[in-house]
Amino acid sequence: MLVYKILREGEWAAFRAAGESAGAAVDLADGFIHLSTATQVAETAARHFADAGDLVLVALAAERLGAALRWEPSRGGALFPHLYRPLSAADVAWSSPLPRGARGHVFPEDLA
Repeated sequence: MLVYKILREGEWAAFRAAGESAGAAVDLADGFIHLSTATQVAETAARHFADAGDLVLVALAAERLGAALRWEPSRGGALFPHLYRPLSAADVAWSSPLPRGARGHVFPEDLA
């Protein structure tokens, strides 16, 4: 199963350069890295990145995240994946630009 992290281009560049990331400012404040499933990620983009056009969608293999990945209630009681350790470059299955289109962000067609 894949889970997803939306990063700004600068955050993505810093992650690639360092080989790991503790996440964005909201992640640091909350003490875990906010992730989304394929069915949750579009709403996450709309709610938290509506006006951002400099985004990268990062797909992470959930099985690589181990016991540090926890499923916890969030928006409307839905279970969201939260990661309680830094992201590692080895966790990344793939990444893709997440451009803005006329009706919001344009996600890869094969989002799984």
